[in-house]
Amino acid sequence: MNAWLLLAGMLSALIGLAHSFLGEKLVLGPLFRRGGLPTLLGSSDFTRQTLRFAWHLTTVLLLGISLVIIVLALSPAAPQSAWILRVFATTFAVCSLVSLAGARGKHFSWWVFLVIALLLWFGA
Repeated sequence: MNAWLLLAGMLSALIGLAHSFLGEKLVLGPLFRRGGLPTLLGSSDFTRQTLRFAWHLTTVLLLGISLVIIVLALSPAAPQSAWILRVFATTFAVCSLVSLAGARGKHFSWWVFLVIALLLWFGA
């Protein structure tokens, strides 16, 4: 078992679940109650549905990546595992930079993504 990877996978799952829960409570709910959404394909309901499913797709992707990381953490190392993990590490590092720059450091996700990236890199 690779503890670096197991921790990275669990942290990725946790941030994915937090993204969905907090996003509904703090972003989507208030945004939808406010009204004045643009219409897509003739309907603000369609806009609302599109925003909601796009938001939660991020969680689905994070949970899927988490599962791959956890499976790799619990499996004997295969030659391609290091490449997969380094791609994930680089992806999380880029997410960290985008979050840091986009929110100017105010959104905590940048450091969680950075920790996940480092755990993956060292675990690879």
